[in-house]
Amino acid sequence: MPRDLADLPWARRLEPLEDDLRAEGDYDRTHLTGVDIADADIGNARFVESALTDFAMNRGSMRHTRFHDVWLRDVRWVGTELADTVWQDAEIVTGALVGVDAGGAVLRRVRFEGCKLESVNLRSATLREVAFVDCVLRDTDFGGARLTEVTFDGTRLDGVLLNNARLTQVDLRGAVGIDIADGIDALRGATITTLQLMDLAPAFARATGIIVSDS
Repeated sequence: MPRDLADLPWARRLEPLEDDLRAEGDYDRTHLTGVDIADADIGNARFVESALTDFAMNRGSMRHTRFHDVWLRDVRWVGTELADTVWQDAEIVTGALVGVDAGGAVLRRVRFEGCKLESVNLRSATLREVAFVDCVLRDTDFGGARLTEVTFDGTRLDGVLLNNARLTQVDLRGAVGIDIADGIDALRGATITTLQLMDLAPAFARATGIIVSDS
């Protein structure tokens, strides 16, 4: 994966954004940098072979926006609506998503590195070939989501919700901590280590109604 903006195969063709972002806008080979917006409606937009760096959005909506072949670094969404967005062949480096609604989003071949997701709604989302690397997922809700070929290397899961989620070939062995607040039974379809199983044993016991007593 590209480590810097200059490493992108289409970096030389990027053009700076000259106008304000708008709903239903088409942004091909566009570079957004130093943008800090609030309460904007830029839903149904489309970003193709574009880069977002030093980008911040507070509240507002990007609902139904499509991101194809995009690279993002130092981005921040706070209380933003990202529901039903589509992400394909994307990388997000050192990003933060806080209080974001991304319910129903579709992510395919997406990599998060050094990112923080806190109180993010990913209910009913579809994640396929998604990698979380050195991330923190706190109070993230995957309820009813479908996760296929998802990895969590170096990532901490803290208070994650998995109610009615469907996991297929999900690899949790690289996670540095796993705390499932609810829906631990949804871990069928995931691979964990023996040590992780021991850490999760009390939660499994509670979920299945097993009473553990040494007396």
